[in-house]
Amino acid sequence: MIPDALMIVVATVLGLLIGSFSNVLIWRLPRHESVNFPPSHCPNCDHALAPLDLVPVLSWVALGGRCRYCRAPISPRYPVIELITGLAYGLLAWAFPYSQVGASLLGLGLLFTLLLVASVIDQGTYTIPDELTLPGAALGLLFGLVNARTGADATGLPVFAEALRGMLLGAGLLITIDLLGSWVLRRFRERSFPEYPLGYQQIAVSLLVGAWLGVGWGLGAGLLSAALNLLLKRTLRVPELLTLGGVLVSLALGSAGYGPGLILMVQGALAAAGAMSLVCGVYWWTRPDDDSEDYDPSAMGFGDVKLAAVIGAFLGWERLLVAVVVAVVAGALLGLLQRLIWRENRLKFGPYLALGALVALFWGEGLVRAYLGYLGL
Repeated sequence: MIPDALMIVVATVLGLLIGSFSNVLIWRLPRHESVNFPPSHCPNCDHALAPLDLVPVLSWVALGGRCRYCRAPISPRYPVIELITGLAYGLLAWAFPYSQVGASLLGLGLLFTLLLVASVIDQGTYTIPDELTLPGAALGLLFGLVNARTGADATGLPVFAEALRGMLLGAGLLITIDLLGSWVLRRFRERSFPEYPLGYQQIAVSLLVGAWLGVGWGLGAGLLSAALNLLLKRTLRVPELLTLGGVLVSLALGSAGYGPGLILMVQGALAAAGAMSLVCGVYWWTRPDDDSEDYDPSAMGFGDVKLAAVIGAFLGWERLLVAVVVAVVAGALLGLLQRLIWRENRLKFGPYLALGALVALFWGEGLVRAYLGYLGL
């Protein structure tokens, strides 16, 4: 067994190396470049970098922040990302000792890397690449299996069933906020540009059916709606007054004691909408790029929905809720501060979600216990 103190050192060094690779992802993914080929090179003179040019942090310091070959300045973001990742990996190894969580520690490091890379890319391009979020959610499920084998579930990390539930509820919660918020932005008018063959309309169908019949029937109803679109070779409109309005009425009925009950209806609706939104995410990721400029106003980016699925898969649904609450509160407070200073909000929601996930990872279990204690539960 590797001593925990030694693992902190190993994790820190590993974090520095992964931080270097994170810089590659941050630069190449938004530009749709391969992360494997060509090898690392100077973006100014295109000269291939030697191994001595790639030592995390030290190479940048030794070269005075400039390319060895063309002397062009190198952004200080590179060593900063490496340092942050190294320190974070060391902190994770301290907070979650290897003797307790085993290989699950690697999963927590991977989660941090996904959050950091997604936040930096989102801040620069207003997008979060599918190459990060969709495989990231799948990896979260995989580490649910690892958590069960290593005993990491004793520290509050989810096993597979809890990871799956967290993934679906994470995506479902944010897509529901997006659906209802976008409906309000359109002043309750129907979408002008419904997607074909599946999209937000099918997610709304899943949301409504899932409230009454659960995640399986909700997902099936959304897929059936998409199948009808394919059969008719056109978009069969499903009025949002029926779907979204129906969800609000359904929840009101559930709170009055009708149907499966309010809690089960909320869980079923969110899980079904989350499942359908991930199906849409995979479809939009694999289909050819759509250069159409016709779109309806949206309350939230779809990348945030998939990032919430990643967080739910790695941390489970309870910590996911903590992450979302922290993200909303931090977004409101820091957004107000930014508007007072710069007259605009310069941070996108993705970084707030990442911040919320880190708070939930380190303190989420304690915050949940404190809240339940306050309620007397």
